[in-house]
Amino acid sequence: MSHQTIIFRLGTTDTARVQPSRPDSTVSDIPFLNPYGTPQFGVDHPLNQLNEWGFNPSEVGVELVMLATALTAADTRISRGTHAQDGWSREIDLHLPVADAHRWTAQTLLLQTMLRFLTGDRWRLFFRPRTVGAPALVRPTEHLRMFEPTCVCLFSGGLDSYIGAINLLRREETPILVSHWWDPNASKHQTDCIDALAERFKPAQLRHVRAQIGFDHETVTGSSAEDTLRGRSFLFFALAAAVASGLDGATTIYVPENGLISLNVPLDPLRVGALSTRTTHPFYMARFNELLAGLGISATLLNPHRHETKGEMVDRCMDKDFLASTAALTMSCSSEGKHRHDPDPARRKVQHCGHCVPCLIRRASLHAGFGEDATSYWLERLHGETVDSTTAVGEHIRAFQYALARLAAQPGRARRDIHQPGPLYDHPNDLAAYEGVYVRGMQEVGRLLDDVEARPM
Repeated sequence: MSHQTIIFRLGTTDTARVQPSRPDSTVSDIPFLNPYGTPQFGVDHPLNQLNEWGFNPSEVGVELVMLATALTAADTRISRGTHAQDGWSREIDLHLPVADAHRWTAQTLLLQTMLRFLTGDRWRLFFRPRTVGAPALVRPTEHLRMFEPTCVCLFSGGLDSYIGAINLLRREETPILVSHWWDPNASKHQTDCIDALAERFKPAQLRHVRAQIGFDHETVTGSSAEDTLRGRSFLFFALAAAVASGLDGATTIYVPENGLISLNVPLDPLRVGALSTRTTHPFYMARFNELLAGLGISATLLNPHRHETKGEMVDRCMDKDFLASTAALTMSCSSEGKHRHDPDPARRKVQHCGHCVPCLIRRASLHAGFGEDATSYWLERLHGETVDSTTAVGEHIRAFQYALARLAAQPGRARRDIHQPGPLYDHPNDLAAYEGVYVRGMQEVGRLLDDVEARPM
């Protein structure tokens, strides 16, 4: 195990002496600005897009992206296997220069709480005043606004965010869709989905901001890459908040995610804790909204589908025929590249694996929303199969069946189970709705697996 310190710097004038909290900490100095004084690591691209459209994000909004960028550097370039004593939880300090250190320091406890919940790591955050002469992070725009957005919406290229965008456009909203990608596969799915939306709806309605934020393998001293990526939604939310900070008035940031995945109740006892992702959990989103308020950013995260299963999202899509014809463009799989070394050349491509948790929920939702005639590219229903539960193909099927059997034996346990991934005290009037979406979502998957047997073979 080793303690890690990440120090972000602003330009050549940022020579402030930063004392690590521990003498044995491994220190990595990272320049957030390039030699020309503008943000790097991919942050400049969305800022340039907004500038060309006539929008000025706030300095604190871009500082939030800087924090998210530092978090991403740590999360993706500090190996849990190498640097965590228990193989999971790392100890990481982040040091950042900001315009108003008092305002940011007041959010430190909140930030450390939400990041610990999100990633399972032990974070400490330190904010120092920018040095005299440090450049501003926002370049004032000289362009006139040609459109007035009504909201911001996260857009990952997955089925849920695609449905969320369709519904907003069908309601004649003018959203700015915000995407982040690092893997080129994700970029392609986002682009294909945006192209389909552009053909279906008015071009003036559709605006898309994309960011490719990532780091090379030499960014963090003495560490290898890490692929658990538990902190990715902080970057996603921060990008959307920065966009919203440049709009007029209070702005809603839509986070389209079905309630079953958002709650992410562990399917078996081994999945409890940070091993189960919490990217859109209600507790985490409530804390992020607290952070936005504390920073003075007039925006609110909202998941409009938090009480809907994925199948209900499909069925209630406001342009269901269009969704039916383009759903294959979206990507929900957590390991879509796993077939790239398949012995069969026909299968050697980016595709849904079909058996991870997101794939099983997707398969169930498309059958729930479109019926038994769902075509093969949606991944056909499993019929009478027997799968080896000790393999990757059968592991998640068996986990779902185990959880469904527990629910069937003790229906009342759902009321308790929904609290396992994290607190729900921010939503005391929604507990029955959360219990309902959890049960209905599990039953949706249960119908997909009704005649499938998973056992050791």
